[in-house]
Amino acid sequence: MKEQEQVAAFVADNDMKSDPAYRILDLVAEIGEIAADATKSTEWGEDPEALDVKRDEIGDALFSLLAVADALDVNAGEALDDTLEKYRRRIRETGDSSSGEK
Repeated sequence: MKEQEQVAAFVADNDMKSDPAYRILDLVAEIGEIAADATKSTEWGEDPEALDVKRDEIGDALFSLLAVADALDVNAGEALDDTLEKYRRRIRETGDSSSGEK
């Protein structure tokens, strides 16, 4: 995935290499910022039409996710392809993409 390569190069060029566990914690923090945007803009879900998540927060989370993949030596493109195939199979077999686990 081109984007994963871009993130890996940026991390290397800027001496930002870090332990995968730290990368995961950073990812969770970035996802939390998306959740905070959603919480604030919708007044805790009371006004879902007012949802406003900032584009840069999505970018931060994507950067963090691709950095996690790179730190774990996971090809993000292949992982996404695997997941899409898993969802396709579930839809073919059950008519629903969910795992069925509740």
